[in-house]
Amino acid sequence: MRSVPTTVGLIGPAGLRVDGVGRSAVESDEARVRLPQLRLDELLEELQARLDAARGTRDRVHSLLEAVLSVGRELDLEQALHSIVEAAAVLVDAEYAALGVIGPDGRRLSAFHTVGVTEEQIARIGPFPEGHGILGELIRRPEPLRLTKLSEHPASYGFPPNHPPMNTFLGVPIRVRDQVFGNLYLTEKRGGGLFDEEDVSVTSTLAVAAGVAIDNARLYEESRLRERWLRASAEISHRLMSGSVSGEALGLIAERAREITGSALAAVATPMEETGVLAVEIAVGVDAEDHRGLVLSADRTLMGLAFSRGAAVISADVLHDERVSAEPPRFAGLGPAVAIPIGTGGTGGTGGADGAGGPGGVRGVVLLAREAGGPLFTVEETEPLEVFAAQAALAMELAERRRDAEEIAVLKDRDRIARDLHDLAIQRLFATGMTLQSAGRFIEHSEASERVLRAVDDLDETIKIIRSTIFGLRAREGGAGTGLRARAVRVAGEAAGALGFAPSVRMEGLIDTEVPKEIADHVVAVLSEALTNVARHARAGRVEVVLVTDGRELVLTVRDDGVGIAPGGRRSGLRNMAERAEELGGRLEWESPAGAGGGGTTLVWRVPVGEP
Repeated sequence: MRSVPTTVGLIGPAGLRVDGVGRSAVESDEARVRLPQLRLDELLEELQARLDAARGTRDRVHSLLEAVLSVGRELDLEQALHSIVEAAAVLVDAEYAALGVIGPDGRRLSAFHTVGVTEEQIARIGPFPEGHGILGELIRRPEPLRLTKLSEHPASYGFPPNHPPMNTFLGVPIRVRDQVFGNLYLTEKRGGGLFDEEDVSVTSTLAVAAGVAIDNARLYEESRLRERWLRASAEISHRLMSGSVSGEALGLIAERAREITGSALAAVATPMEETGVLAVEIAVGVDAEDHRGLVLSADRTLMGLAFSRGAAVISADVLHDERVSAEPPRFAGLGPAVAIPIGTGGTGGTGGADGAGGPGGVRGVVLLAREAGGPLFTVEETEPLEVFAAQAALAMELAERRRDAEEIAVLKDRDRIARDLHDLAIQRLFATGMTLQSAGRFIEHSEASERVLRAVDDLDETIKIIRSTIFGLRAREGGAGTGLRARAVRVAGEAAGALGFAPSVRMEGLIDTEVPKEIADHVVAVLSEALTNVARHARAGRVEVVLVTDGRELVLTVRDDGVGIAPGGRRSGLRNMAERAEELGGRLEWESPAGAGGGGTTLVWRVPVGEP
């Protein structure tokens, strides 16, 4: 009997036979099932990652577009710069951001805008950076710069005390019309990460939009500034054509120039006839009273150089400028300044033809000074200021020509009246008098004869009055340079040779208008005597002359830093000056140390010039 082979196996719960061969088949099937599931999970995860990345890129692009739009909407330059810094910090998730504006020299930063640092921190850190170290590297090489650690770069200078720690760094230049305007600086990416190439790309894109926004803001600012200058010129022209005097126009020029340029002080000086010096007539702003009435050289001072050259003269620091006289001190707290001629330079002007102005028609100079630490006056800024001053001078010239024409018309009318009075009225009166005088011989009544003779005498007096009136109508004023201002300056200039230096001269008030000629003669004599005494006896190194009038009283002050008046010395000069003052109803006062040896002398000579 043949034996049948048997296989020992296990019957599974479902009746399936499970043996060695059956188990490997099942396991193989299960492996095949798990493998596609794992690959699918990986693909899904990768897809999710790509979707997240795409969503992040979309959000970042949206953020970039929003930043570009927000920056482009700004027309105020300062606000536009601040918006650029804020947008850059948000786009790359930086804790600190800054925008440095490169100055006119192209080597330093002239302005700095920050985000992430409080005002208290800024105050503790100190002045803003000027462009050294890493910041200077971007100025020298205007291209994107990305650093893992700031301190490891060869150009790093380190940080000042109280500066927050910074490691990661991203810098991108901002260009405006192919010129580097400034740089964006970003540090400390949030979360401890590093700035990547995408950050560089996003920031560079923002920098391009920032350049367009800055250019638009600048153009808008220039147009508004040009509009303000035009409005100021129109205002001055209207005032002058409406009959305002030249002094009011000069005051308006100073005020508007100070407002538009953001200056702390504006002063206007005009040339004094035949003296070669400038007198400060108008001053507005900081310590304005220290400038009014000053007499300045027309060739060695800041304002004098602008007057003689007919072009703007810029000073980086007016307080320490050698072209500005140290005495009297008057520029405390001020820094950048510019002197602008009022008129046109060159040789083609009209104002200099009759001696009314300076070279090429320069009628005066306006000085503008900003507070210490303020921005310097640039050539781009002074050009519209020069145009404004030239237009103002032209308006003054036209107004003066119109007044001259009106005056000529009046004088012609006076000549006609005088001619008619002489040729008609006087001749007829004279003929009437002759007739009455002849007729008087035939009058027998004594009283009637006397009346006729009195009438003839009255006619003679009337003829004299009319002739006097004719003389007055045809009279002309004296020549130029005869005013008290000019005479006082000449006396001070003549005394410079004996003194060894030029006295400081200050005048205030309507000196030439309100001081009668007879009093002016006494003033000149007293000033000459006082300066001569200083030169002979005081051994002074400085003399100050101040001449002031308020329309009621004139005060002449002569102050020196010499040895004083010696006890028991001669007093003839002082006695003469005192007698002149008493003759005019005034008085002389002086102060001097008890004995010679120092302290100086102050002489005050005062007389009334008008009704009290």
